[in-house]
This record gives sequence, structure tokens and C-alpha cells, in this order.
Amino acid sequence: MKLTSLLLPVVLTITVSARSSWLNGNQVSVKENSVEVPGENPLLFCSNPPTDILEIDSVDLSPNPPEAGQTLDIKATGVLKKTVENGAKIHLQVKYGLITLINQETDLCNQVKNVDLECPLEKGPLELTKSVNLPSQIPSGEYHVMADVFTKDGDKITCLTADVHFGK
Repeated sequence: MKLTSLLLPVVLTITVSARSSWLNGNQVSVKENSVEVPGENPLLFCSNPPTDILEIDSVDLSPNPPEAGQTLDIKATGVLKKTVENGAKIHLQVKYGLITLINQETDLCNQVKNVDLECPLEKGPLELTKSVNLPSQIPSGEYHVMADVFTKDGDKITCLTADVHFGK
């Protein structure tokens, strides 16, 4: 689906792992006291991030919020507290209003190639810059995106969520 190819690179540029209750058939619930991701972006951490393997310093999106038919420039920086090896997973959920468009788990290492990275993701500073051409055909409306990322052992890397409105 074109929406997957649009949103996955965006989400992957800003995420790297989290273990949560969706593994037991429930989806991640975002707590009321959500913490904003530093930078110019609509992102929130699903929960307080101090124990996350990925410490995100900043994520900047331009334009913010993203606009259909425009090039979205993404710059993200952070620090991995430990190496992320093959077998890491990302659970991606995209909703359009109340309709779930995407609810899937995929191999993180297969997807980071979309943002010019490779596994293993080594411990230490992590920086990426990516430009994504957003199609003008994105249906207008409210989208809720959640990316829950975790290691092969189920350790939380990070979990991010965002609400993005695309207009006509």
C-alpha cells in the first residue's frame, strides 16, 4: 500500500524499539502524561522514555506538520545505549480516524534500509537525515501513527506516536 511506503520511512527515521502489551493481543496505550519528543515534530513518546534503549535528542520535520504533495525533510539525532541486532521488530499501527489502515509487525533491520541504515545498529550516537516525497493523493483527514520498537529479546528501544492532519 502506498500509505505504508509513505509512513514507514517517516516513522523509522524517528524510532528504534519498544516492548509492550500488544504482544499479548492488546495495543499500546499512550499514557495521559505523554512526553513530547524534542524538536519540531508532532511526536510523543508512548510512555516516559528514560529506560528506552534509544535516547532521542531531537527530531525535526520540515514542513511541520507534514503536507501532502510536499517533500518532508527529516533530521533525527539520538544515542543508542546498546547495539540493536538482527531480529529487532517494529509494530506499526496507522489509523485514519477510527479505521485501522495498518496493524503489523515487521523486521526492523529489513526496514532501516529505507532510511539508509543497516543492522546491527551500533551502540553510540545515531544520526539520520532523509527526504520523503509525500504523494499529493493522501486522503485528507486525521491520521494516528504508533510505532512500537523492541529488540529480539523484547527489550524496549522506543515507542512513538503522532497525530497528523492532512488537509486538501
